[in-house]
Amino acid sequence: MPINPAEVAHRAASDAELVAWVDEHDQLLGALPRAELRERGQIGRCTFILLFNSRGELCVHRRTLSKALYPGYWDVAAGGMVACQESYDQSAARELAEELGVSGVELRFHETFYFEQPGNRLWCAVYSAVWDGPLRLQPEEVSEARFLSLGQIEAECGKLSYCPDSLVALERYKARRQP
Repeated sequence: MPINPAEVAHRAASDAELVAWVDEHDQLLGALPRAELRERGQIGRCTFILLFNSRGELCVHRRTLSKALYPGYWDVAAGGMVACQESYDQSAARELAEELGVSGVELRFHETFYFEQPGNRLWCAVYSAVWDGPLRLQPEEVSEARFLSLGQIEAECGKLSYCPDSLVALERYKARRQP
């Protein structure tokens, strides 16, 4: 599938975007361009928003092929890097509105956790929200979206590529909700 020139321009702009640079204890050190943060192996902040409908199904979306990390993967959470002057809460609201077109919804904060794998070191904040309205997908970042039961997502994880960082966020969310 060819990459849209608008997606290439969006990727270049987002790689130059200044994001929060933090240490192993989530203490703010400053700001770095997103691409430089990754190249230097530094730690950034990000948000994950688990968007459910009133039936308890979770919105999963497919990332565009132009994404620097996990291109074409399915993602169980909207979200992204926290900008240098943003709080986790501000980032979560912005990312949900940008990626899925959902705004004005109550975001429930759950926890922060550290995630690391080669090329992806993050302090992550997990949120959830409930939405039954229409989705407006950001074409530069999201190619398609659908609501699935947690069981359907679990079954798909063995067959399709899902973003490992957001899967950890979902697993932690599920573990905290069980008695």
